[in-house]
Formats: sequence, C-alpha cells, structure tokens
Amino acid sequence: MDYNFKKLENKWQKYWKDKNILNKKFGYKNKKYYILNMFPYPSGDGLHVGHSIGYIASDIYARYKKSKGYNVINPIGFDSFGLPTEQYSIQTGISPNITTRINLKRYKLQLLKLGIFFNWERKLTTSDSSYFKWTQWMFIKMFNSWYDNTLKKARSIKILISEFNRNGNFNINACSTSKINFNAYTWKKFNSFEKENILQNYRLAFLSKRSVNWCPELGTVLANDEIKNNLSKRGGYPVYKIQMLQWSLRISAYSERLLNGLKKVNFTEKLKKSQIYWIGKKYGINILFTLKNNNNIKVKIFTNKPYSLFGVTFILIPLESYFLKKKNINNFVDKQYINKVKKYLLDFTLKKKSVRISGIFTGNYVIHPFTKNEIPLYISSFIKDDYNLNSIMCIPAHEINSYKFAKKFGIKIFEVFYKNKICINSSILNGLNRKNAFNYINKIILNNNLGKISFNFKLKDAIFARQRYWGEPIPIFFKKKIPKTIKKLPLLLPNIETYLPNGNSPLTRAKFWAWDKNLNKIVYTDLINNKTLFSLETNTMPSWAGSSWYYIRYMDPKNPDFFVKKKKEKYWKNVDLYVGGIEHATGHLIYARFWHKFLKDYGFVSSEEPFQKIMNQGMILGNSAIIYCNKKEYISSSLLDLKEKKRLQEINIDIKFLKKNNEVDLKKINNLCYEFNNSKFRLDNGRFICDRKTEKMSKSKYNVVNPDLIYDQYGADALRLYEMSLGPLEKYKIWDIKMINGILNFLKRFWNFFHLKGTFSVDENSPSIAELKLLDKTIKKIRSNIKDFSFNTPISEFMIILNKLIKIKCYKRLILEPITILLSFYAPHLSEEIWYKLGKTKSIFFAKFPFFSINSLLEDEFNYPVTVNGKLRFKIKFKKCENLKNLEKILLNNQKIIYYLNNNKPKKIFILRNKIINIVI
Repeated sequence: MDYNFKKLENKWQKYWKDKNILNKKFGYKNKKYYILNMFPYPSGDGLHVGHSIGYIASDIYARYKKSKGYNVINPIGFDSFGLPTEQYSIQTGISPNITTRINLKRYKLQLLKLGIFFNWERKLTTSDSSYFKWTQWMFIKMFNSWYDNTLKKARSIKILISEFNRNGNFNINACSTSKINFNAYTWKKFNSFEKENILQNYRLAFLSKRSVNWCPELGTVLANDEIKNNLSKRGGYPVYKIQMLQWSLRISAYSERLLNGLKKVNFTEKLKKSQIYWIGKKYGINILFTLKNNNNIKVKIFTNKPYSLFGVTFILIPLESYFLKKKNINNFVDKQYINKVKKYLLDFTLKKKSVRISGIFTGNYVIHPFTKNEIPLYISSFIKDDYNLNSIMCIPAHEINSYKFAKKFGIKIFEVFYKNKICINSSILNGLNRKNAFNYINKIILNNNLGKISFNFKLKDAIFARQRYWGEPIPIFFKKKIPKTIKKLPLLLPNIETYLPNGNSPLTRAKFWAWDKNLNKIVYTDLINNKTLFSLETNTMPSWAGSSWYYIRYMDPKNPDFFVKKKKEKYWKNVDLYVGGIEHATGHLIYARFWHKFLKDYGFVSSEEPFQKIMNQGMILGNSAIIYCNKKEYISSSLLDLKEKKRLQEINIDIKFLKKNNEVDLKKINNLCYEFNNSKFRLDNGRFICDRKTEKMSKSKYNVVNPDLIYDQYGADALRLYEMSLGPLEKYKIWDIKMINGILNFLKRFWNFFHLKGTFSVDENSPSIAELKLLDKTIKKIRSNIKDFSFNTPISEFMIILNKLIKIKCYKRLILEPITILLSFYAPHLSEEIWYKLGKTKSIFFAKFPFFSINSLLEDEFNYPVTVNGKLRFKIKFKKCENLKNLEKILLNNQKIIYYLNNNKPKKIFILRNKIINIVI
C-alpha cells in the first residue's frame, strides 16, 4: 500500500475541520500556555515558505505543550490595513476591502493545508470594525491622557486641567514639550484655542509640526524602517524631509520603563541590544551657550563628549527646531537676515533632497562658555543628532558631516585632539587624555553653573498618521481648529471614487466625510457649517496601530462590550512564546511594549510586559532578481561593470518574470507591473539581463517560493519536516528544494514500516528491555530538544530509531504508538492516519506525551577501573546495586587480581561505588 500523501492529507484536514478538533473548549483550571506568531499581512502574493517556518515551529511547540496537559492557544489573525493593498487598489480601482477579503481567504486555505494548530475561532483582522473600534477607543484614551513623571504612569487629562485651574503648571512634573510656565490666573485667561495648544504639549496623542519622511510617489509619510538610501523600500521612490502637521504618540515618556522592562523578559541578547540601542539612553551634560543679542536666552545642548567643547566652531539649528517657531524665530535670527531665512525655510520644498548640503546663516551668534568667542548660528537639517532636536554643536575637525558643512560655508576648522587621544588647542585641557579631560571639564562646568549633568534618550515620539485611505480612521473632528474626540465608535471609512494620493490623504476628496456632533454620525462634506457639522481628520492611523495590541484581543475576541474581560486577561495574562523575525526588534516590539504599558497604567492589563519569551526565526534566504535604473531608463546588467552598478539604483523584480539564463521577460513585466509601463529598457543584443542575489526571502524582494507548489509535489508533512531540518530555528537558512526528497523518502519508509506486504500490522507482544531502553532514550532526547526549541535535531532522531527498529525487526505496538505520538508534532497527517489504524477513536491531537523512565535509561552495570598501588591494571563490570562485601569477594577471586597479588594479601581495598576500585598491596 503506497504512501498517498494527497489523499491522506485531504482526508484528515477535512476531518479536523468537520470535528472542529483544534478548537475544543477548555476550563480555566489547568495551567495555560499562550503561543503567538507575529501578525501576518495578507498580501495578494499569499503565504511563502519563509513565513511558514515560524508557523510550523510554533505548531510543534503548541502540540507538545498540549500533550503535557496545558491549556494552549495558538491564535491567528491578519494585519489587514496597509500600503500594499492600497497600492493595488490604485492600480486596479478595486476596493481594498474586497481585495483584503480575497487575500484572507487564500491565506487561510494555505495555512489549513499546513495542518497547523491555529485557533481559528479566535481569528481577527485589523480592518474589521469590531476590532478597530477598540484601536480608536485606545487612541482617544491616549488623547485624553498625560504622563506623570513623579508617579511614572499615564493619568487622565482632567487631573492635569484641574491642577492648571488651581496652581497653573508650576507643580507639574510631566513629560511635556511645553516651554512656558503659567499660574492659575493666566491659565483661566487663555481662550479655548490657547488652552488646547498648551494641552497638546502634554497629551500622549497630540498634534505637532514634525520633520517627516515624505514620499510623493506613494503619497504618504514613511517610517525610518521603510526607507533605505533615501528611497522607499517599496517601489524605490525618492523620499524627502519636509515639515508637516502630524499626529504623534508620546512614546518617549516611556523610555525608562521600556529600558527597565528588558530585565524582566526572556529575549535574546541580540534583540535586547537592538532595543537598548533604539531607546538609546546616554549619560552626559547639558551645556549652556548664551545668545549674543540676548543674555537672558540660553541655548542648551546635550553632549557626552564635553572634552571636545573647544573644537566647536558653529551651531546648527535643525528645521524642526522649537527655536524656528513663529514666536521664537526673531530671537535667533538677526533682523537683517530674517527675510532671507524665511525664504530659505519656505523654499525647502520637495525639490531639495535631505542629503543635499544646504543651510543658511542666521546673522546671529552664541557665546562660547569658555573662550567667549562668538560661535555662528546656522539653520540646516544636513547634520542629524538624535539627542539634540533644537540645536547641535558641531566640531568639524572630528565629525565628517560637520566637516563637509564647514568646508562649504567657509567655517573655521581646527583640531582639538592629537592622534584622537590627547587634548590640544583646548586651553585648560591641553595634555589630558579623554578620560581625565572629561572629569576635569565636567567639574568646571558644574562649579560655574555652565551646565548640568543629565541623561537623554534617542527614542523619539512616534508619528501616528498616514496620508492614505486604507487604515484606521482617526476618531477626531475639528471645531474651530480644536481637535475633538468622537464619542460614537467605530468611525468607519467612507466609500471613495479614487485611492490615488495627490499630496494629501484620499479622504480629503471624500464626499461623505464630515461629523454631525448632535446626531453623532457621518454626513456629507458639503454640509459642513462649523456649528454642528464639522470636518473630520483625513489622515489614517499607521499600519502598526492595530498590531500593537492584537495579542490582547485574542484572549477575548468575541466580546462586544470591552476589548478584554478582566477574568480572561488575568488567566492568559501575556504571551508565553512569541515567534517572529528579528526585523521587528525595534519598530513593532517597541510600539507594542509601549502600548501595553499604557494600558497597564489604567489597570486594563495586569502585567507590565506583553511578551515573556521571544523566539526570532532566522530568515530563509532566496535568490532575488536585481535590475538597475538611472532614473531615465533600466539598463541590462550585462552592459554594466561593478562600479557602474554601485552608482545606480537597485530594483528588485519578481523572479516569476525570469526566463532562462537570467533573462527578463519584458513583455510579461510590462503587462503585469504598472510601474514599468512606458519605461525605457537598454538591451544587450536584444536581451535584458538581470543580476541574481542571495538575500532574505521576502515579498518586498519578490523572491518568494509559494508553498502551494510544495504541497502538490511533496505534501504538507514533508514540507513541515523539511523546513525544520534546515537548521536551528534562529539561524539563517538557504532554501534548496532538492534536499526535500530525503524527507519524503523517510515518510515513505515510516509508512511502509507499518504496511509490510501492503497490509497494516503491528506486533501485540510485549517489548524486550533493550527495545524499551531504545524507546525511552528516543523519548528523552526528543522531549529535551523540543523543550529547548531545537526543532531540527528530533528529525535525525526519528530517522535513527526507524533504522534501528527495522534492523531489529521490532513492530511492537507498545514501541510504535509512542513514536507515532512524537512524530505527530512534525507530521500530523501521516501520524493521524497511523493512529487511526492502530485502532484509536480519538484524534492523536489529544494523546498524552509518552512516558519515559529515567531509571530505564541508566545502565544496570558500571565498568570499574581497577588500580593496584595506584596503577591502572584493568576494568571490570559489576552491578550498580551490588553489595560491597559481595563485590570485594568476587574481586578477590578474579584471576587478574590473583595474578597482581602474587600470593600477597591486600593491605587495603578502597571501593568508591560506581567510580573506582583501588587495591593497596
């Protein structure tokens, strides 16, 4: 009887679905184990084998923990809002809602084919209004919150307003960007607009002008991790820095807690280091520079290298600086230069790339705190400093970008270090090494009130808006330019005619996008009267909004009254095992941890951290196709040398567009990819050749392998075993489909082992001690490997024990049943069929983990080394439990001992049980 994996896998997938095997209800008395895979995005390309490796690993562990008696959930859902779906809608005109439903159906079918234990009854999608209703609710909660630095927690904005009414902000210790102090009398004199402007400096969700990464082609702001070399990762479009009024979340308030929380979780050191670097706590000193034309204004600059102070020859004010706001700009820009500066700021448009060395002199200076020299002030965004947003001190002799800027604008450059170690040209610091100079100048700065010891964080507030349609609507309307929250949720997206961005969100063109405050509903935009009918926020939330708290909703996904019931949250508490790629170490994991801590502040969750353990699956590497572009045309790689290729922009194209010998099918690519329509291609003898590159298998790299092809040719069980056999889960792996044949052969041999002469049969006789020992050793090894997340090593154990069982012709039920249970974690379809044929009426999914006896693994005998007068003479075996007197008696009658005694009586016999025997003559 042949191993027909297609028939077998279809049979059991249907059975599991019909019987709802994987979603049986359970009580809350047993221990729990919550396993989760990082939120998948349901793109039109569907699942690829790089995704499935994490799903398979988590499924193995889920089945293992289930067999150990735990209540296990391994839920699945989809991060269904996002840019790729909207881009597809722009190309086709099809609603992203329709596209998402089609993609979700395909994804689910692919995952079901893998035989993965997912709790489908807990499925959620971020674009479902019953879900994003609560994302909107949480945004409103953040909008109505401020961060109390004294209590180290978020609190209601009403408490803050009450304090303002009593005492102003003099007694407030808040995380805030406010630069003014006021008393209660002044606060009460402010009008509503002025009060809201002040509150925006305290709210956790707030509006402010930010310097953003603007991509005109995509029509939206991009996060830093969505950009590479000033180009968008998606499409390779130019990205520019511009100022824009944006919604942000005051994530910086949680910097210290995010840092401290890493001590309480089981993350890899690599992941922890990534987060520590991203949060970027740095100790240093705030140095005060006095403005030349106003002694009352001090420019505060943070540095952890105060010994370089004598090398400062100019100060930069970034374009997003607080100093350049309308009410401040006249303090920092000389009257004679004000018009030039304003023109420069106005002209800093999309035409000017962020990498260009541009800037303008303000006509003003600050006074150096030691030399009393005048240090010129320039405005530019060419130099970046994550620790100084308002002003940057520049040491051009020892910083490459400062050097470039100084050379262009003719600013002085002089060295202050000899061989980068000893201070020179530094007055009081001359001759000191950096360490001694650091301590000495800090003392002087502190003693003379020129600055204060401080620490700073690199982590900045997160921009929380996209100029796109397909995202969660931000539940805000504007009354006289004052943001107001919407009480009736969810706020749903309207239908629109075109999704094409034009520099603004597509929602700016929506005909049905205004808010009736009295009726609490959306109305037509042309009815806006700013009395009862108001304009709605047209930006939508970023793609990370819904993925920042989805793990909580899985605990109670059907609850219509609240996002999670307290009883269920306290039981599941947090995720025990979170599986996903290391590429999410900073973005998603920082955002989710921040979001969780905010909810903890209000008592909505009971734990400080959302994830107890994170396993980062190593990337599967695929073979990408690369073409080169010089903005005007695409050039065949065969026409370019290495230097030319480095100067050009690399573009990944889908490997499905390739013909033989790396030739690109231009007809196909033009028909299926709108971005290549009407593009020019420079050919080499009528052919367009691409380069190949081994890199991460990813949809964005267009180098993915569809698992559907593997199912059809080899079966889901073979794919599961093969992906696990590629190596340790956390390591990089190269995809090579040729190796899967060995896995398929193993499954066939396992099947045939139960079907001698084509008929299923097992031996009902009791196994021998040797056979039980073999079984027990295998159980112990596999248990230990799975427990340690070494999912690759049990595969060789399965092959070893199968070979041994075939060799000794052991077909006994009591040996084969436990082996089948162990294999079911990896190959559930084949194992379920064997289990059924073994006469079992209940699914193997409910089988208990096989028992193994530690005692049976211990050898009955110990091979004692025997020494005579300290010299090793031979070894002899005795039972471990042998009586010592009997052991001595047997030993003295041994022929070898008689020989070495040479008719002498031993003076002493030392016996260390199960270690050594020493005879003294």
